[in-house]
Amino acid sequence: MTILINTDKNISGNERFERYVHSTINENLSRIGDNITRIEVHFSDENGNKEGVGDKRCTLEARLKNKQPIAITSHADTLEKSLNSTLDKLKVSIKKINSRS
Repeated sequence: MTILINTDKNISGNERFERYVHSTINENLSRIGDNITRIEVHFSDENGNKEGVGDKRCTLEARLKNKQPIAITSHADTLEKSLNSTLDKLKVSIKKINSRS
C-alpha cells in the first residue's frame, strides 16, 4: 500500500509527522491493507493561523483493488484526532464495501 501525504500551506509536514501518519495508517489498516493499493492523505487547517474548534481537516482517499475509490473526511481540534477519526470511518466503509461483494 502506497501512502501519499499532502498538507496545505498552514500545516508544516515535517519528517516526524510523516512517520506518525505512516505508522498510524499501517497499524489501523493492517488487516484490510491487502485490498488497498494507495491511500492519499490530505490535511488542512481551515482557519489558517486563527484558533478554532474542529478546524483541522483530514481527508483520506483510498484506492481499492477492483473497486471504485472512496474518500472520507473528518474534522477535529488536532491533526492526530482528525486522522484517527477518518481512519475509523474508512475501516467501517471498507468493511461495508467488502461485505457487498
